[in-house]
Amino acid sequence: MGPRSSDDGDDPPMEIEYEVQEIRDGIDDSQGSRFALLTREFRALRHRSREELLIRYIIHPDNRLYQFWTHFILIWAVHSSCFTPLEFGFFRGLPRNLFFLDIAGQIAFFADIVIQFHLAYRDSRTYRMIYSPASIAFRYFKSGFILDSLSCLPWDLIYKVCGRKEEVRYLLWLRLCRVRKVIGFFQKMEKDIRINYLFTRIVKLIVVELYCTHTAACIFYYLATTLPQSKEGYTWIGSLKLGDYSYQNFRQIDFWRRYLTSLYFAIVTMATVGYGDIHAVNIREMVFIMIYVSFDMILGAYLIGNMTALIVKGSKTERFRDKMKDLIKYMNRNRLEKGIREQIKGHVRLQYESSYTEASVLQDIPVSIRAKISESLYKPYIENVQLFKGCSSDFIHQIVIRLREEFFLPGEVILEQGIAVDQLYFVCHGLLEGVGIGEDGTEETISQFGLNSSFGEIAILCNLPQPFTIRVCELCRLLQLDKQSFMNILEIYFVDARTVLSNLLESRASNTWIKQLESDITLHIGRQESELTLKVNNAASHGDLHHLKGLIRAGADPKKTDYDGRSALHIAASRGHEDIALFLIQEGVDVNAIDKYGSTPLLEAIKCKHDLMVTLLINKGAILGLNDAGNQLCEAVSRGDSGFLKRVLSCGADPNSKDYDHRTPLHIAACEGLYLMAELLLEAGASVFAVDRWGTTPLDEARKRGSSSFIKLFENAKSEELLKFPDRSQEVRDKTQRRKCTIFPFHPWGPSDERREGIVIWVPKTMKELINSAEQQFKCSGSCILSEEGGKIPDVDLIADGQRLYMPADTDLTNVD
Repeated sequence: MGPRSSDDGDDPPMEIEYEVQEIRDGIDDSQGSRFALLTREFRALRHRSREELLIRYIIHPDNRLYQFWTHFILIWAVHSSCFTPLEFGFFRGLPRNLFFLDIAGQIAFFADIVIQFHLAYRDSRTYRMIYSPASIAFRYFKSGFILDSLSCLPWDLIYKVCGRKEEVRYLLWLRLCRVRKVIGFFQKMEKDIRINYLFTRIVKLIVVELYCTHTAACIFYYLATTLPQSKEGYTWIGSLKLGDYSYQNFRQIDFWRRYLTSLYFAIVTMATVGYGDIHAVNIREMVFIMIYVSFDMILGAYLIGNMTALIVKGSKTERFRDKMKDLIKYMNRNRLEKGIREQIKGHVRLQYESSYTEASVLQDIPVSIRAKISESLYKPYIENVQLFKGCSSDFIHQIVIRLREEFFLPGEVILEQGIAVDQLYFVCHGLLEGVGIGEDGTEETISQFGLNSSFGEIAILCNLPQPFTIRVCELCRLLQLDKQSFMNILEIYFVDARTVLSNLLESRASNTWIKQLESDITLHIGRQESELTLKVNNAASHGDLHHLKGLIRAGADPKKTDYDGRSALHIAASRGHEDIALFLIQEGVDVNAIDKYGSTPLLEAIKCKHDLMVTLLINKGAILGLNDAGNQLCEAVSRGDSGFLKRVLSCGADPNSKDYDHRTPLHIAACEGLYLMAELLLEAGASVFAVDRWGTTPLDEARKRGSSSFIKLFENAKSEELLKFPDRSQEVRDKTQRRKCTIFPFHPWGPSDERREGIVIWVPKTMKELINSAEQQFKCSGSCILSEEGGKIPDVDLIADGQRLYMPADTDLTNVD
């Protein structure tokens, strides 16, 4: 066992009831490529059946039989650690029965190697138990398998087979790797609070010293036996003569007498108290003693340092003196004022000379247990604080588990007037006073703070500077809560936050600055409500039903709208979150609420094409509420959004809604040649007789466009509509059945000097009748009717109402050609 650093002298907390297990703090982030991951998964799949068979033979480290084995193998580790130096040094005179004992130990260690291949371990990065045989084997191969295997080899037999070469016997020292088990045993004892730590450390230091001297004694004897028998008198033991007893033939002396003599020489050399009759007599012994004494100086410093640390380092008085010296140096270097010096000294004295509290005692305890301790100690005080009167138990719990305990001496100033406050204080014991400092520097006591009082809340809640100074009158025990934690709790528990603000107004009602306080609190409440509404809408947008329920339980109103007048139901409908919408409707949110843009939740669902949401809202009584329906439907037709048009029509939108020009969606479809849109509108009941501000019907728009398919679609719709509504006025029928046109007696591409005035006539049923009427009016012959673009019109159905037509004479056609 090698020496350890002096840090091992620190006492662990004796109040811990269970044995502490060592955990490495560092957790490394593992990174790997996707290819490597797939490779590992493939290998794992291939060997899974074999590993499932082997895993049944894996041993858990906490298994009782394995714990018994660890104690059993520890005994053999102690034996091997002590016997190895003996076997190396006293090889030529060691009793034979000790060799048989060593063989039994070798068998035990070989069995331990087999057990290590079946021993589960805890991963240092994830702290999970690993039962994979491959991982266990790989870990053991990387750690101690090679040394354990070499240490189990029969080195005495190998020494004889190799011709008794001394170099081979040096490999015997590999067996000292078993000392690891002894070191681990002492480390476990140091962490076991059932055993006195001081006793464990002293025993460990004594074992370290005895083992070093035992090893040195064996090496001293080995140095004497390596010389020929004729030169044994030139060794430290061969030249030794104690009284009438001579060690000249020391090989024939009893083994234990030789060992004790060597041990005496090693201890005397280590202590450097003078050799007397025992001393080095040859160069080799002198060199080893120089090395040994140099090592002894280091070992002595280690032993003395650890013993001193055990006696002095744990002294509370010593820690107080060291702390005070450091503080005095700091205060002198920074030239602090006398008042601040006294306060600092008082605090340090209070920490180390009183038994009020020590926060360091709880530092190593898990957070959950510390929370229970805080609740047990501080909850009775917080429940009786006026500021938290009427608050929920969950809110009180969140406050309690974040408190820190502080002590203050009389005369200390905790909060000064005009500073920005970042801590909230609650009084558990003692008395404080609030002092107001006027412009002329005079002090006035405003109020006193005793048991179950609080201060600092005005500055924190209202974002104001501290209105007065807080000074300690008696030794005070205060509970401290930082501003950020307090504000985070208030944001979560909004109902309790409003209760806190109301309690603050009630408790401060007698103060002169109540009006300023009321306005700030009102502003604070409004800001919190706006922020909470945004949180509700955000939860609805992300479909987080759990978070939404939590916000509503905390006091959020789901009926509140944001700056655009949009409720959470608008957001949920636009995102298609049916569960959120159903929950909000159950909470009483208006299913027909209209935002500032005139949209209802149903219209939002239609715009975003969420059909399931549309069905849900309609079943819950939602109406479309389409403001300015004519413009919106016409825009939908114009941009070709058949999905939106189909949805709004199925939800009850009027297909004959008109825009600012009194044009219906069917006008737009006919004008722009959107056949599918026109079909959709006609199926929904759009009228072909609707008249815009210029007196044009959709049928007229279709005839102007000149599409036979459109004209046929509209004529069929006209017939169906007339059959459905036989009582329509004769004016509408005449309007839709008779058309007029203007015919000019020249070619549209002819020269301008040949142009003449035209004539307006009713469009007859056939093209032949139209040509005959034109010939009679113009007193000329013609064979065709042309449009303005010069196209020949073969059918009267292609002529729109009011269209300009041309009937050139046959000679005009020849000239143009």
